[in-house]
Amino acid sequence: MRLPGLPNPLLPIAVLGAAILLTGLMHLPHFHKELMSIHVWRQTQTQTTIDNFFEEDRNILNPRRNNRGDGDGIFRMEFPLMQWLVAETYRFTGRSIFVTRAFMFLMGIGCVLGMYFFIKKILKDNLLSALSAWAFCFSPAFYYYMINPLPDVFALALGLHGLALTWKSNGPRLLFGLALLSLSALCKLPFGLFFLVPLVQQWSRPENGRQWAGLLAIGLFGLPPVIWYASVVPDWAGNGIVQGLFKSRASVGELTDYLLHNLVSTLPELLVNYAAMPFFLTGVYLAVRRNAPRKYPELLLLGLGLTAYFLFELNMIEKDHDYYLFPFYPLLFLAVGHGIRAFWGHANQKIRLVAVGLLALLPLTAGLRMQTRWQPERPGFNPDLLVHQRALQQAVPADALCIAGNDVSGYIFFYYIDKKGWAFQQDEPTGTQLSDWRNRGAGYLYSDSREIENRATAEGLLDTLVAEHGSVRVFKLKSPR
Repeated sequence: MRLPGLPNPLLPIAVLGAAILLTGLMHLPHFHKELMSIHVWRQTQTQTTIDNFFEEDRNILNPRRNNRGDGDGIFRMEFPLMQWLVAETYRFTGRSIFVTRAFMFLMGIGCVLGMYFFIKKILKDNLLSALSAWAFCFSPAFYYYMINPLPDVFALALGLHGLALTWKSNGPRLLFGLALLSLSALCKLPFGLFFLVPLVQQWSRPENGRQWAGLLAIGLFGLPPVIWYASVVPDWAGNGIVQGLFKSRASVGELTDYLLHNLVSTLPELLVNYAAMPFFLTGVYLAVRRNAPRKYPELLLLGLGLTAYFLFELNMIEKDHDYYLFPFYPLLFLAVGHGIRAFWGHANQKIRLVAVGLLALLPLTAGLRMQTRWQPERPGFNPDLLVHQRALQQAVPADALCIAGNDVSGYIFFYYIDKKGWAFQQDEPTGTQLSDWRNRGAGYLYSDSREIENRATAEGLLDTLVAEHGSVRVFKLKSPR
């Protein structure tokens, strides 16, 4: 199907360029906004690591958090390459949430291009691959996270290009692709499942020197993620991500509810986009009908691995952790691509026009679904932290250790007041606990809890009220005797 006035070889470039330009314009009003909305706790966690790399320690092995008490705050989870790179960018631009969002947007463009190159390897059609990448660009979940500080976007970009480069490759191309897959897994462990694709392909080759060289390369590039996570996971005491389904407290009914929600709501509404579902369902049907799993055993094994990961983490994914599902994107939009091909190549002109209409509708449906996610009046936490951010930051000395809460995340409150110390949640700390923190160096209390303030008063901890902004009060603590 040709568009009038535009040579066919330029169509894929035009589609990709239009996707990038349009999504950029749609995101433009949000680049200067502070962190907010769903999963803002994870965003502030990532941004805090960035800020501390910039302000305290450039050592990439020492990611630090603000909820550190009187310690050094070093807490290692995923390998913080993305966070470190943004912090290094700050050394040229200065610290700015705009710079973080711009960096993430560039990584999002990398995802779109990576999806194009990956699907092109399989569909072997430039235009269809570009249309598939267009559809992916307006996946509502990806559209939202594209400018938010999450390592998942960075890991997805590396993983998609790694898949494209390693697809039935050898020599330098294979090695470069494996290096990207290794970095992807380092930055987010579930992307290590992408190694299954080159593993199956190399294993299926004729038994010769190249086969063994390829398998050896996979083993070598797979080592860094194994070493990193083997060294840091033991410190994740009580982390549900590690314990998974085997130590879940959720009942069978709750787990079934989570499963159904992800299948009937998260998948069509957030991951694929309702307007792309006709393509997706058609693609899945054609894949089954044409026995694609047998033709592509590497993709079958990847799908089985991702399904096992999903079931293992179901108690953590629950109903709202959609970014846990980013590793599914290559398979989801490969199915979308197959569906687009069926519509695009149909003999009936009306079917082809339906395809054009659905593709044109994708940006609108993505924008409408995500329009509530950047609203300052509903930031996903106590809005007084956002409204009075600068005043709260300036209320006490920059280097003062503070007690702050309520904050169930342990990250949001400290991010907005730009301080370090002890975070509390749900009015939990007793007067004795508050006294202990004061004795260990806490000089101030930031609180939106009158209950905690009453306990601090009963313990004789409060000196003076330094500031009050909305529901948040700032008290100077009395010095230990």
